[in-house]
Amino acid sequence: MSPDELKTLTKQPITLSPLLQAMWHDHHGNWEASHNIAQEINDRHGSWVHAYLHRKEGDSSNASYWYRKAGKSMPNTTLEKEWEEIVQSLLKTK
Repeated sequence: MSPDELKTLTKQPITLSPLLQAMWHDHHGNWEASHNIAQEINDRHGSWVHAYLHRKEGDSSNASYWYRKAGKSMPNTTLEKEWEEIVQSLLKTK
């Protein structure tokens, strides 16, 4: 699967990892469902998704906290580019 294929799925991909499901929800406009999943995953990938979601929300101080937990800096890229990077990383670890 590729990030583009994940975007085109019309039904929640329950066979994929919870974080990929979170990214699917985010792409389909359900920030709350995505956030609910991400905040339950206590590893670097969960923290990265959590950071991205707070960055998207416009809460940069909360996003900064989660980027630090993920071992990353807040990116200067677009949200779309970061979404792609996160999904590509998650697809490699599944």
